[in-house]
Amino acid sequence: MKKLLLIMAVAMTTAFSAEAQRIAYVDMDRILTTIPEYKAAQAELDATAERWKQEIAIEYGKIETMYRKYQAQEVLMSETTRQQREQEIVDKEAQVRELQKQKFGPQGELFQKRQSLVKPIQDRVYATIQKFAADRGFDFIFDKGTMPSMIFASPKMDKTEEVIEKLK
Repeated sequence: MKKLLLIMAVAMTTAFSAEAQRIAYVDMDRILTTIPEYKAAQAELDATAERWKQEIAIEYGKIETMYRKYQAQEVLMSETTRQQREQEIVDKEAQVRELQKQKFGPQGELFQKRQSLVKPIQDRVYATIQKFAADRGFDFIFDKGTMPSMIFASPKMDKTEEVIEKLK
């Protein structure tokens, strides 16, 4: 009997505390795309990434040319020359993969550039959302875009427009 009363007390406490919590959501993608600095930063990142992709594609084209030339001349080469050319192709391919990693890797130049351009904007948005939540008494504010398990969200809980207004 005591266990049942304890379980009921915990359940009621949980229900009352859950009821008292205020929850809202925002669409971070929509918020960010309304900020001109974010659009400019994103355009700069896209242009830089495209330029680097083209540079890498050119380097892979050079490797392809080296390989085709090797294949065409392979029968005429000595064993030593053949091994030397194969090693040149392998080395060139390793250089290009390293260049790709330097530009697009997890800690690569694109990531660092994104951090320097976009992170200050995101920090400003997060600070605005935190202030908004504190001013309005919200306990939780979710990002609609990163919540794949959010099956339904009432439009009256969407505070995206209000956050956009606070950012202006």
